[in-house]
Amino acid sequence: MPAGAQSYGLGFYSHEVVQDKRTTLDLSVNNVRPKDNLDVYFDLSFMPNHVIYFGYILRLIGDDKQNIDLVYDNQANTKHFKIIIGERLSKICFNIDDKLLFEHWNKLRIVIDYKNDKITVFSGKEAYSESGLQLKPCANYKLLFGANAYRQFQTTDLPPLKLRDVNVSQNGTLLSNWPLNEWEGNVANETVNQNNGTITNPLWIKSRHRNWQMEKEFTVPGDASVTFDAATERVLVISQDSLFAYTVNKTPQIISTAYNSGRQLLVPGDQALYSNDKLYYLYIDQLAVGTYDFGAKRWNKGFTNLATNNGHFNKFFSKADSSIYTIGGYGQLIYKDSVKRYNVITNTWQKVTVKGDTFTPRYLAGLGTNTVGDTAYVIGGYGSASGQQIVNPRNLYDMMRFSVKDKSFKKLFTIDVKNEDFVFSNSLVINEKERSYYGLIFPQHKFNSNLQLIRGSLDKAKYQLVGDTIPFLFHDIHSFSDLYYLPHSSKFLAVTLFRENDRTRIKIYSLLSPPEPLDDRVVEISHAGYLLWIAISGIVLLAIAGYFVFVKRKKQLVIPGPQYQPKTVLVPPVTDQQLEPEVLLFDDDHTKSHCKNSIFLFGDLQLFTPEGNEITKYFTPLLKELFLVILLYSVKLDRGVSSEKLNEILWFDKSEKSARNNRSVNIAKLKSLLDKMGHCQLSKDTGYWKIEIGYSHILVDYHNYLNIVSNKTKLNKQKIIHLTHITQRGNFLSNIEYEWLDTFKSEVSNEIIDCYLSFAGSVPIADDPEFLIKLANDIFYFDPVNEEAMILKCKALAHIGKHSLAKNTFESFNKEYKAIYGEAFERDFHSILE
Repeated sequence: MPAGAQSYGLGFYSHEVVQDKRTTLDLSVNNVRPKDNLDVYFDLSFMPNHVIYFGYILRLIGDDKQNIDLVYDNQANTKHFKIIIGERLSKICFNIDDKLLFEHWNKLRIVIDYKNDKITVFSGKEAYSESGLQLKPCANYKLLFGANAYRQFQTTDLPPLKLRDVNVSQNGTLLSNWPLNEWEGNVANETVNQNNGTITNPLWIKSRHRNWQMEKEFTVPGDASVTFDAATERVLVISQDSLFAYTVNKTPQIISTAYNSGRQLLVPGDQALYSNDKLYYLYIDQLAVGTYDFGAKRWNKGFTNLATNNGHFNKFFSKADSSIYTIGGYGQLIYKDSVKRYNVITNTWQKVTVKGDTFTPRYLAGLGTNTVGDTAYVIGGYGSASGQQIVNPRNLYDMMRFSVKDKSFKKLFTIDVKNEDFVFSNSLVINEKERSYYGLIFPQHKFNSNLQLIRGSLDKAKYQLVGDTIPFLFHDIHSFSDLYYLPHSSKFLAVTLFRENDRTRIKIYSLLSPPEPLDDRVVEISHAGYLLWIAISGIVLLAIAGYFVFVKRKKQLVIPGPQYQPKTVLVPPVTDQQLEPEVLLFDDDHTKSHCKNSIFLFGDLQLFTPEGNEITKYFTPLLKELFLVILLYSVKLDRGVSSEKLNEILWFDKSEKSARNNRSVNIAKLKSLLDKMGHCQLSKDTGYWKIEIGYSHILVDYHNYLNIVSNKTKLNKQKIIHLTHITQRGNFLSNIEYEWLDTFKSEVSNEIIDCYLSFAGSVPIADDPEFLIKLANDIFYFDPVNEEAMILKCKALAHIGKHSLAKNTFESFNKEYKAIYGEAFERDFHSILE
């Protein structure tokens, strides 16, 4: 993972795509001195993991008459680089060592000596020449790299190459320079005379070091777990009935292998690990490990547990003692700080007694190890000092080092975050040589979140944002993300999992190494806790240009709405008829890249136009509050709000005239924004300001919520499932605080809890205990000390034989109850089960 390597140039699509999609670089040099030496030089590299390496690298054409070609032929003979003059194969042929050719830039120089009728090719320190070629002096030249369709010189054969810094000179005078350092577009900018070239089907290397590229997206039934085999560069996805292997190198492909051992029960929140040339599945609650036999296609163990008490824990394999270690995790409202060790030779578990600095209980941390696995680095996460979720949980930003040798933790430093809080994906990529780490961060308080790669130091509290963002839907154990590094392909892989409707969607993204900075700032924090921004003023303009490219790319990639999108763009309101059990409210089409025609109030406020563009960012704080006041009174009361009420809420400190002027200006702005939505207009036809919405065209989650909770006598399982889909985005307007909004928020929370409890009371525990457990957890999300939810969950867990989990639930409830009310809960465990 070289941090300082130059990551620019032009990549060429080759035989892996059809002829029309292959890359051409067309450059010209005109009015040169015909009889003087012509010197052409450039940097060349080959892209690894392709099947065919054959074809034209450069066709140098003089006055449309004579061609001098540099070709690559990987056929029988040992000299692959060759020079062709006209229709004759010259004697010039040479090789470049594969390691240099595929992993480094190589300088090639072609000197055409007309006076001596001679061509010399310089490759590294070697020179290859031939004389007596009958060269014809020319004044105008075409430099055609890769495929081309130019007159009689056209060709579609080319190797998968990378090119940069193309130069042409005569007698030491630089005539043309094409750096090929663009981010996008079909123009190769020339720096000497603005003699720009053209490109078809470009693959800009710099953008591949900045922009994550979707490698693969697929769905598996039920729960799934993911891990990575670095030696073969395979992503391994464990599903209930098959093992999916996505091979990144060579031709990317997915191979699915059904288990001969039958269906494997997977537990939400459990994880897999590939190490020691073996594939393991960690049933952490049962202190058990399943091992997969690739030859026999069998798992050696299967289990029956349906819930986990240790979600989002960290794990690693240590060669030093042939053991798997797990650290931290979360379950049953408790953050964990325990370290467990599983010896793969003796097949025994033990809880590790640790020493050194205090490791705060947490989950959603990032962990990486050195090569031998005797030292682990754990950074960040979310937890609390007591381990209890109810007692001051917070984001953590300390970097802890765990030593396998003496089982000790040492705190190295704490990074300081001035903006939005974040947690880490499960794995860090450690670069021991450079004393650095790479990790993926994301704000865990959002459902529609984004992953961001950072590069940090193992020795200092500094980090830098690198690469653009990846869309990520986060909903606790329904979601998982991880980061891997491919040593042979020199690229990072990010993998996201999201489970919904009893299916898990896997997305795999790649980014070339080294990753380009998101900007040119490095965040560095001393141990005293101050923040130092190091900005390089000479590249401010490049940062600005990079930002606009980043925004354009982000618009193409970010999934701003939840993946349970409406079946069609026309979204009907939720009615009792639509909520019959056989009717699907949401489809399973996860191929849409944008949520369209939607207004979301649960979680973050988001508005999406019919084109899928999010317009929330155009709302100023005042416009946002004005919009919400009118919208909530319109949707809930179907009436709207008076001008006097708006003045009272928004402009109470202004005179009547000033308030009226402010209101008029902002109403006009709001109308303009709502016009972008379509089927959504601001009116005052009834004397009240009201937002008229065509619910058959626009999804409004608050409107659907009201339709569900308005009649509790008609609740059914499908309605409850739909309600959880709405609320899993987050609490109602979770990041917005207005005094007038408190009543709405309180009412929403109470109504949701009442709906859940009302439905739970109508379902015998024996009929659907697993669903009732989930329902109780959903209630705890709004009210962590809800007595009825605790009793419901304990009874359901006891009914399916999970008495220890039921007891843990009761004890966790007791601790939180006492922390809030200052006294113990009056009933004991056995009484609530009666």
